[in-house]
Amino acid sequence: MALVEDNLVDLADELLPGAVDLRRRLHRHPELGLDLPQTQAAVLEELEGLGLEISVGQGLSSVVADLHGASPGATILLRGDMDALPMPEDTGLAFASELENKMHACGHDAHTAMLVGAARLLSGMKQQLCGSVRFMFQPGEEGSGGAAVMINEGVLDEVDAAFALHVAPNLPSGLVAWKGGSVMASADVVKITVTGRGGHASSPHWACDPVPAACEVVLALQTMITRTVDAFDPAVLTISQINGGTTDNVIPETVELVGTLRAVSESTRQSVWDKVRTVAEGITHAHGCTAAVEIIKGYPVTVNTPAFAQFAALVVERTFGPGHAFKMPSPVMGAEDFSYVLQHVPGAMLFLGVCPPEHPNSLLAPACHSNKMVLNEASMADGIALHAAVALAFLQGQYTPS
Repeated sequence: MALVEDNLVDLADELLPGAVDLRRRLHRHPELGLDLPQTQAAVLEELEGLGLEISVGQGLSSVVADLHGASPGATILLRGDMDALPMPEDTGLAFASELENKMHACGHDAHTAMLVGAARLLSGMKQQLCGSVRFMFQPGEEGSGGAAVMINEGVLDEVDAAFALHVAPNLPSGLVAWKGGSVMASADVVKITVTGRGGHASSPHWACDPVPAACEVVLALQTMITRTVDAFDPAVLTISQINGGTTDNVIPETVELVGTLRAVSESTRQSVWDKVRTVAEGITHAHGCTAAVEIIKGYPVTVNTPAFAQFAALVVERTFGPGHAFKMPSPVMGAEDFSYVLQHVPGAMLFLGVCPPEHPNSLLAPACHSNKMVLNEASMADGIALHAAVALAFLQGQYTPS
């Protein structure tokens, strides 16, 4: 495999100050969900004059920008998500969020800025491109399924492959983590309503107390996971909320359990759905109660195309040098709606190390979704260069499906 471009890293370094400026502007004014008008306007402003074919979403504040090369060929999609999280920020940064309970705690501000930088870099190479690059600026990754909405609006039409980066504050700067196959988990919400018969707390024998039944369900679910799920095809079930009762001397009629279910294969995911129902219904029946189980399907498993993930790892090594691509030993249990994209076209999501230098132990640095999450902005140049390098290598025909 030949070098993609000898000077990509230098070109990305030149674009870094603009990317940092955009990232900080977005960080000060985070927006949530599918409606991101200020973020969308900032992206459109940054893309102006680059010779891109631009469209905006109908059902969400997305931006799709196509860069057509000098000659026809394949099309690769590069994706950056744009939305923030509904949480406070406690970083103390000079450019911290100015909006209460809104924060870019997952690095989507950096994703957007890096993708704009890649658009700038590749636009300057238009005459060298054989094919097209589609830049997908996506709202609503944090639970709103923005990728699925954009797919319904045609973002994958005529796309041959897709690539995305996610910042990783617990990975040293300079490293890029990759893995073929399942790389991130599915994410479903589990709701179990245990119904008994209310009464006076001093006379539980005249009632049917759902509280101990609900407690036993929680414990039994954990045993079910460890006893029935293959340790090498894992699932994680966490009951994170227990709601019931109004005061100390009343046995409630109902108790509600709420939690999250993660899995790294669709077969295990669906198997656990059935087992949750069996456990909840059986335990509560033994107590004379009933259980209503609701599984709210979330994002599916994110599955990298093995050949594309390995191709992207080779591009990392050729762009930054040997030793910069780190093969992940296992998936992570977080979830991503880039999974919807990878259900339709080959591609991969890789993780870009952005641990700040002041954190000597990257594993102890504040993680994504932390109110104190920070990142090494200098590493954004690596993201710009890698987006461009993968696109160029793909359009040069260096990706060969196995």
